[in-house]
Amino acid sequence: MGYGFTVPDVAFLTSAAGREALESFVPGGDALRDVGAARKLVGPERAGALLETALLRQRAAGRLPDGWLWTAEALEQATALPVARHRAARLAAVAADRVVADVTCSVGVETAVLSSALARVVGADLDPVRLAMARANVPGARLVRADALAPAVRPGAVLVADPARRTAAGRRVRRPEEMTPPLDAIADTDLADTDLVVSTAPGLDFTLVPWAREVELVSLDGRVREAALWSAGLVPQDGPTRRATVLSSRAAPWQLTDADDDTCGVREVGEWLVDPDGAVVRAGLVRQFAARHGLGQLDPHLAYLTGDEPPPGLRAFRVLEDGPYAEKQLRQTLRRREVGRVEILVRGLDVDPDRLRPRLKLAGPHAATVVLARIGRGARAYVCEAG
Repeated sequence: MGYGFTVPDVAFLTSAAGREALESFVPGGDALRDVGAARKLVGPERAGALLETALLRQRAAGRLPDGWLWTAEALEQATALPVARHRAARLAAVAADRVVADVTCSVGVETAVLSSALARVVGADLDPVRLAMARANVPGARLVRADALAPAVRPGAVLVADPARRTAAGRRVRRPEEMTPPLDAIADTDLADTDLVVSTAPGLDFTLVPWAREVELVSLDGRVREAALWSAGLVPQDGPTRRATVLSSRAAPWQLTDADDDTCGVREVGEWLVDPDGAVVRAGLVRQFAARHGLGQLDPHLAYLTGDEPPPGLRAFRVLEDGPYAEKQLRQTLRRREVGRVEILVRGLDVDPDRLRPRLKLAGPHAATVVLARIGRGARAYVCEAG
């Protein structure tokens, strides 16, 4: 759970003495020595706040703003900056003249990004410690202490929310009513002409949120980060209902929707197996992705696609050989190819890669990727160049 910050802790950390202590204190990785050094620098009453802040800043370095105040939970739940910027850009295109309220602002990440793209932004949180941190992190922002279920805004606003998806004990939750605050209650906010954007778990059962006009799955550098739920007033009436947004720190972003062409067939395996981005899979847009890139499906129920040329920038495996899956035959194939290291990917089969790997008795200088998949009513093994 991390150190339990107080409002006086935040006041100290933002004072001249606190800022000076943070600039001079660098944890060395030895817990006992670090505690002793912090106590010596600021005394026992503030040593915990100093040490925890320094450690959290180290964890945030390179991916979130430098020099911010955090709690451990706030840092863990913070929206990745490219994801927040993407959402802010979408909002700027459709709600530039409206008040946008970040009703679960925490320590201020989303509020800061929204404020850089929109003119009328307000951040709100019930937690006085996080709100004090947000005031230090985002100076000049309009911040208020308010319940997300009773937002301090007028009708016609856009509410941006990111309810917590873990219990106090750390258990991950997936049902809307188990989130904090409950997702259903946020959606039922009694404000006229109010729209809503909610960041939630990618694994949410979207049939439980019928108010969402569009469900957008967002990935960053190959990892699915969130499902963004957009209410009807923020998307075109005749627009798509499902969208995959793929963000990358190395390449231009791209999107796919259920309005795109989904014409693709089932075919025999080609030279390559292609693993679509997780946002595409979670959004149910595998056929649209295949149609865009001239690929085919190995099986209508399988996310892996195949073709003779892989799309650039995505994970793909060059197929060396394939056939019906049987453990003995796979072991013989890998031995013949002198494979000593193997990545095992399983789709639709009851096979545990960690238990299978030692039974394959691998030996040799080469590496390979093995894809085991249910195709029709049978199982096939694809031995590929390591991806």
